[in-house]
Amino acid sequence: MNIGIIGTGNMGSILVEALIDGNAVSPSSIMITNRTKAKAMLLKNKYREIRIGANVEEVALESDLLFICVKPLDVYKILDEINPHLSTEKCLISITSPVSTSQIEQKVSCSTVRVIPSITNRALSGVSLITYGKNCNELWREKIDQLITKISVPVYIDEKITRVASDIVSCGPAFFSYLLQCFIQAAVKETEIDKNTATIFASEMIVGLGELIKQGHYTLPSLQEKVCVKGGITGEGIKVLENELGEVFEHLFQATHAKFKEDLDKVELQFSTQ
Repeated sequence: MNIGIIGTGNMGSILVEALIDGNAVSPSSIMITNRTKAKAMLLKNKYREIRIGANVEEVALESDLLFICVKPLDVYKILDEINPHLSTEKCLISITSPVSTSQIEQKVSCSTVRVIPSITNRALSGVSLITYGKNCNELWREKIDQLITKISVPVYIDEKITRVASDIVSCGPAFFSYLLQCFIQAAVKETEIDKNTATIFASEMIVGLGELIKQGHYTLPSLQEKVCVKGGITGEGIKVLENELGEVFEHLFQATHAKFKEDLDKVELQFSTQ
């Protein structure tokens, strides 16, 4: 199976690396292209057998399975350019949340899927969110399941929870990375620990936390209870979090959903007027 990747920015590159390192596909089966060719060359330099397409049309022509990894407002234009090369036997995957499979099916005749990846997939871990198009055939569903399982846990979602699921799975690592950096900076500011040491401690802590949950030793609530001994120091810290966090996460979801609505409206305008 020949695989094409249109767009090798952050997520496009992560997908390529995960698919190859997860032994889901061989480098020689992949053809990539990117508006800035230098970004595509970075992957070519890492995986010598990868092929670079001259343009999106060539990648679409040469591929059985095609990933579109571009910004939401660029998807419509890409679909116009590649549509003549998309037969009913092929499958197209978009990784952008504001563009639905039903919208893509308005433009193309091949099987369509939306797969929203996460940076955690680079470690062959985490979740990938999958929505199959109405006209996606069963053979491609099976192939996509097998492929995505090599790099993550595939989870099938309803359209109505697309944004919040993406916030947790795809945006979540950035949100909690920010919080962890704030945690480290506060430790450095308030105590005598240096940043490098605090970063090592915090990073190893978060890795260990993930392993505890992954291995099923604790749930999130039971883990908190286990560490938070009554009358102890952890409890004092929890009190601060309870008093000062407030509705920060409610506001976070409000902000991401407002931006999502803005993107949805722009995408809808493209698909309805052009």
